Amino acid sequence: MKVFLKVISYIFHPLFIPIAGTLAYFLITPKYSPLAIQSANVLPIFILTVIIPIIVYFILRNLGLAQTVFMSSLKERRYPLYIHIILLLFVVYKVIPNTNIVELYFYFIGLIISALTTLLLLFMKFKVSMHLMGMGSFVMFLIALSIHFEVNITIGLSIFTLLTGLVGTSRLYLKSHTPVEVVLGFLIGFLSQLLTIRFWL
Repeated sequence: MKVFLKVISYIFHPLFIPIAGTLAYFLITPKYSPLAIQSANVLPIFILTVIIPIIVYFILRNLGLAQTVFMSSLKERRYPLYIHIILLLFVVYKVIPNTNIVELYFYFIGLIISALTTLLLLFMKFKVSMHLMGMGSFVMFLIALSIHFEVNITIGLSIFTLLTGLVGTSRLYLKSHTPVEVVLGFLIGFLSQLLTIRFWL
């Protein structure tokens, strides 16, 4: 059970949430998106939000500033969060404007809001589950896309709702977070997206 739940924590690591939302948009949207437009978003976002953070993690680990990919301590989380926010801002100001996809723009604005909230709580010596923050953001984005495009993705939403519960269970079972940190993480992600949908829904 422990191995299974640890694998779940790796698969649904918050690192993959930005690219997951991007791919979900192109899979759900009924709008015609040329391959060039999709590539202009997916590739740079993948590089900025997955590849670069992985490289940065190894640098931080060599410098002794990070021990694991889960950033267990408050001190370990600070630098990755700084870098995460900077990279998300880069996506918002340099990548998405080139293709002018408003849904993705506000998805990333929501991700920035949730990351800033997490950083603020970090300064207050309070750690929240970034796994659940990511899942909350993603689930709310899927709900918004479903309503916006009037597309029935009930099965997908049901699956990811169950997966959110599974991720929360894994974080609790592995004693990485308390129930309060898990619930608060989910609410931060969910509400951050909820705040932005009024600008595009």
